[in-house]
Amino acid sequence: MTSHAWLLLGTFLAVLLLSAKPLGHYIAFVMEGRFRLGRPLENSLYRLSGVKAEEEMSGLRYALALLLFNALGVVAVYALQRFQAALPFNPQQMGAVTPDSAFNTAISFVTNTNWQGYAGESTLGYLVQMLGLTVQNFLSAATGIVVVIALIRGIARHSAATLGNAWVDLTRATLYLLLPLAVLVAVVLVSQGVIQNFDAYRDVTTVEITAYDAPRLDAEGQALKDDQGLPLTTAAETRTQTLAMGPVASQEAIKMLGTNGGGFFNANSAHPFENPTPLTNFIQMLAIFLIPAALCVSFGRMVGDERQGWAVLTAMTLMFVFMAWAAMRFEQQGNPLLATLGVDQGASAFQPGGNMEGKEARFGIAGSALFATVTTAASCGAVNAMHDSFTPLGGLVPLANMQLGEVVFGGVGTGLYGMLVFAILAVFIAGLMIGRTPEYLGKKIEAHEMKMSAMAILVTPLLVLLGTAIAVMTEAGRAGIANPGAHGFSEILYALTSAANNNGSAFAGLSANTPFYNVLLGAAMWFGRFGVIVPALALGPVIEHLVLWMGA
Repeated sequence: MTSHAWLLLGTFLAVLLLSAKPLGHYIAFVMEGRFRLGRPLENSLYRLSGVKAEEEMSGLRYALALLLFNALGVVAVYALQRFQAALPFNPQQMGAVTPDSAFNTAISFVTNTNWQGYAGESTLGYLVQMLGLTVQNFLSAATGIVVVIALIRGIARHSAATLGNAWVDLTRATLYLLLPLAVLVAVVLVSQGVIQNFDAYRDVTTVEITAYDAPRLDAEGQALKDDQGLPLTTAAETRTQTLAMGPVASQEAIKMLGTNGGGFFNANSAHPFENPTPLTNFIQMLAIFLIPAALCVSFGRMVGDERQGWAVLTAMTLMFVFMAWAAMRFEQQGNPLLATLGVDQGASAFQPGGNMEGKEARFGIAGSALFATVTTAASCGAVNAMHDSFTPLGGLVPLANMQLGEVVFGGVGTGLYGMLVFAILAVFIAGLMIGRTPEYLGKKIEAHEMKMSAMAILVTPLLVLLGTAIAVMTEAGRAGIANPGAHGFSEILYALTSAANNNGSAFAGLSANTPFYNVLLGAAMWFGRFGVIVPALALGPVIEHLVLWMGA
């Protein structure tokens, strides 16, 4: 690694860890109901929606409330896309989204995955972007936060009889945490050049003439093909370019803070209107990790022993540092195959300075590799570079991050409860190794607890393996592969890993906006999200004893 890469990584970690403690204390303060300043507004919302704020819920009722809430979100986002042509704030007159793509997108944004098989600027109008996607960026993030808060509450009370009120927790997480942070980050992004408007798209004159091959179309607008099935084209050139506009900064802020990742533009955070400068790149990386890191401090604060929160945060940080080091090192070394070819073909075959393929010059290798590590360690999925163009070992890092199962910081809330589930498994295995029945301070781990732990841990790898097997065994799945051979398989494996682990990034060589992949990935996203949340909410009694054991 270069000195610049070390400096970037060190500065990032320093700012993150310094920010985690005050924000973690604030989250605990808010979620414990001690924020009196906003109480009048909060109570008004409860009266308007018919919520009985003082009424607490059992773990089962809490989980059912979240499932119902998110299921209604899927219906709302699906309907917005299907009726888009009749909706206002659609200056480019975008038509209705196809049923399979709308289904996939609705599940994607509700589950905090934000996988996108379409180009946002050519598919969705402003109202759908705001009322559908941006709203779900807030609500899906709030869902992750309240799950871990409910879990912490069960620990702190030494009882899992009730875990709080899901509607109250969702309101507080959105109103006092996500909304003010998103406004702050959006203002900073606008100051750096991220756009925020409702203008129609603009046609501008380019400095240079762009030459391209235009497809030849028939009378019905369909592409013509030759006898071999290849598209027929005509040489063309242009001096104009259409620039997409829209309310970008407001969506960009919450997509990072909520570890959502869905881009307003197809190029995501590589687009200069979403991420224009190295400073915005740093702010966006910090925003991705900010709440997951702070929640570890909140955990320690709410259970009465901050050392436990810092222990979890330290474990996450050590794993992240290793992954970041690996990604930056391998990308700065470049592709070894090109170095080998250079012996026979001359210096032009080398990658001087490292692998810049698929990366933006304004971020460089270090800024791109660190962003890739952050976004996949935190189940965010936003990208500022083409992961498909990383070196083999550099591309392995984001894939491995996701396959760890949201424990290296993870998404907002998901990283912390994912880490606690793995801790339960570790103590269980340790008990078996010494030949004793696993227990915490006299309490045995019985069938129910281990079933819930096993379900939470195994659901995502099972979805990844089964989904990948289905895709490579069917013609519809293989049809989406752009690169044959091992890399084509990696594209499918990455897509299913990303979907099941609620990430959303991609090896974008896979053509995934098809009915087959939209349905397959949609199912993986839904069960990958709630197949972990439901058993996690059932683990309160076990984690209570784990915390007591860790503190002993």
